[in-house]
Amino acid sequence: MAQIVNSRCVLAVRNLQVSTRYYTDVLGFRKDPIDAEGWSFLTRDCFRVMLGECVDEIPAGELGNHSYYAYWNVVGVDDLFREFAAKGALITSSPTNKPWGLREFGLSTPDGHRIVCGEPIGG
Repeated sequence: MAQIVNSRCVLAVRNLQVSTRYYTDVLGFRKDPIDAEGWSFLTRDCFRVMLGECVDEIPAGELGNHSYYAYWNVVGVDDLFREFAAKGALITSSPTNKPWGLREFGLSTPDGHRIVCGEPIGG
């Protein structure tokens, strides 16, 4: 039977070097051993992303709510928030208990791709 065994988000970025540094130095990703001109393949824990340099594209930050691209279910949401904040992440909201039973915070990338990190309250 066919099955999906893994996935990787694909994002257009305007400056590959800047975006790759943000993911590695600020968000704690590592570069995968894949070499392709104009691309960065990155992984942190079980989340994988491909950054492709597209200098002339509209930045995600100009797409309103279409700029959301990931919700990361995490363990230790407050610790992750402190880690990212200490490294200069582009935080959009602090950890807050939501009525749907999750504690969440938001951040964005240099191009304006938005990410929400959440964990069950009391998790």
